[in-house]
Amino acid sequence: MPRRRRLETGTDWIQLTTTAADWKAADPALLGTMLAELHLIRAFEETVLALAAEGLVHGPAHSSIGQEGGAVGSIVGLRSTDAVNGSHRGHHQFLAKALTHVSGAAIDPRDPVTPEIQTVLQRTLAEILGLAQGYCRGRGGSMHLQWFEAGALGTNAIVGGGAPMATGNAWAQKHAGTTDLTVNYFGDGASQIGSVLESMNLGSAWKLPVCFFIENNMYAVSTHVDEITADTRLSVRGQGFSIPGWRVDGMDPLAVHLAMVEAAETMRAGGGATIIEAEVYRYFHQNGPYPGSAFGYRTKQEEAQWRDRDPLTRVAAEMQKLGQITDDDVTQLRARSQVAMDAAVAVLVEADPEREGRRRIRPELWPDPSFVDVGIRGDASELADLPILDAPATREITFVDAVAEVMARRMETDERIVVLGEDVHRLKGGTNGATKGLADRFPDRVVGTPISENGFFGLAGGLALDGRFRPVVEFMYPDFMWVAADQVFNQVGKARHMFGGDNPVPLVLRTKVAMGSGYGSQHLMDPAGLFATAPGWRIVAPSTAADYVGLMNAALALDDPVLVIEHVDLYNTASAVPEGELDGILPPGHAAVRREGSDVTILSYLSMVGHTLEAVEQTGIDAEVIDLRWLDRASLDWTTIEESVRKTNAVLIVEQGARGTSYGAWLADEIQRRLFDWLDQPVERVTGGEASPSISRVLERAAIARTEEVIAGLDRVRAAWGGR
Repeated sequence: MPRRRRLETGTDWIQLTTTAADWKAADPALLGTMLAELHLIRAFEETVLALAAEGLVHGPAHSSIGQEGGAVGSIVGLRSTDAVNGSHRGHHQFLAKALTHVSGAAIDPRDPVTPEIQTVLQRTLAEILGLAQGYCRGRGGSMHLQWFEAGALGTNAIVGGGAPMATGNAWAQKHAGTTDLTVNYFGDGASQIGSVLESMNLGSAWKLPVCFFIENNMYAVSTHVDEITADTRLSVRGQGFSIPGWRVDGMDPLAVHLAMVEAAETMRAGGGATIIEAEVYRYFHQNGPYPGSAFGYRTKQEEAQWRDRDPLTRVAAEMQKLGQITDDDVTQLRARSQVAMDAAVAVLVEADPEREGRRRIRPELWPDPSFVDVGIRGDASELADLPILDAPATREITFVDAVAEVMARRMETDERIVVLGEDVHRLKGGTNGATKGLADRFPDRVVGTPISENGFFGLAGGLALDGRFRPVVEFMYPDFMWVAADQVFNQVGKARHMFGGDNPVPLVLRTKVAMGSGYGSQHLMDPAGLFATAPGWRIVAPSTAADYVGLMNAALALDDPVLVIEHVDLYNTASAVPEGELDGILPPGHAAVRREGSDVTILSYLSMVGHTLEAVEQTGIDAEVIDLRWLDRASLDWTTIEESVRKTNAVLIVEQGARGTSYGAWLADEIQRRLFDWLDQPVERVTGGEASPSISRVLERAAIARTEEVIAGLDRVRAAWGGR
């Protein structure tokens, strides 16, 4: 018989409950502040549901009524410089952080509403109603609440989407030399999501001060937690990552507070990530003013049992036992909270003159419609004083060496730059040598990551939003962006605009197109077309080493997320860069005319610029070849393109990759809408085939474009000339 021994993880996992002695030992001012915040949040949420019932809340109203104890208990002891983020059901977390911030964590339950607190209630309500005075200027609404000054990083409509961002914020706190911490709130539904588990791994492996706070309300919409996981003790997840955990009754705010005190001690001392699981209960359905029993997935008996454990009642009862508050004080606290909300509503809502007995939003409070696209990205004014790259290119190096050299130069001059990615710190510069020498010179700023793109890219997003660092992320192949698509597009790409238009998001994503290398369907895509249709991203695609220097310098100076696309065909090609320090930029709106001509305008980028020039020489067509360099909507050099099209009256767009994810499809649409009057024929395109490239050398070549396909495209343009 084999010998068997039960193994232990060696990681603390604690069930924490309070006793009468804990309540007696608690600071009466702390208990009073908790009670006041609980009542203010409850009155706020009841007001939101009432306005939703009137049709005045456009979109969802995810009430947190019943769950306030978890938020208040965990936040009331935090600093303003500590940070929180949460999920779509996050009003209570945002309010607890904002109220704690403006009050200094001291609210008198007998006189709870100061002018600063009234402002918080009104501006938060304005945001949920979509009004200009809201914290995100009305863009965030109920699900995207952010106020950096208070340490509220932003709630999140993607379940589990905030975990990587919170982990990145904690990385910034640690490496900035602070003892601050970050709390990421999510529910039972998110406890099974990959980005959350990836973030737990990163938080633990890198000893980051991040608390994963699970509000276990047992229902993801109507699905009970025991239907989605075999182990409903959700904090057990931490044991697999060596993260200490606490389980508490979330209807007992003091228990939550004491658990957070212990967790905070661990995090502030450098012990790394923690988990707190608070068992709470949302009194209403996923969205709106009706209980879950109205939809048949909960019983009225279950709801009544949880309501008997209301956190507001619990705190008041314990304080009354200790003689710290009276019944009348509690009644007056509730009344004052409701009056404060009535006052907030009165500023935002008025009688509807067209519908008797109904109310409407005050029309003058809506955002101006012209604000709709403001803040998708910045205005690039941060580049205004930087030198343009115009020195003669005299020193021959390979393209990939230029990649490494310009990164080394920027890391030397800007201590905020941090490089993250798989194997970037090993193999003498990663898998292609693009980070050669960086780990030796900057060992603390070149970070090799686990294979978890969603996790580490989202972490970089949190770093960028923090503002103290400028992350440069390498995706070994662009196809891996699909793994990280939520963080790439839903989070980083939308962050500036979604939260009001002012947040800088200084992040660079490097990746390489590897068509022709035989790596097959899941490693060879060109990402330009997808990023061009994703709001918020800038895109650069250099075809020479010198251009790479100027474009990367600009990318690293911009306060926007920038995708930098490289091509493996260019890596080992020798080309010239300026002698000396590599400091100049090539700003947005600066394409390069590689060949002047009058017959047709050819627009291309990356390695296809070289193939295009070869094709032009072979056909004898007098083509004007424009290397776009900047590809996104805001950065394209429309002046150069328009001048060329007015001269040639024909356009050929050349790219290498698959037709379905084509950049040229988007660009052709833009050209035909902008320059239709100057075109004598439809925009012609050269692309790869419909399928992704295959492993077979023959099938891969058939799937992509090179010089021969450009020649065929030029022949189609020439055929359309007819009698010209």
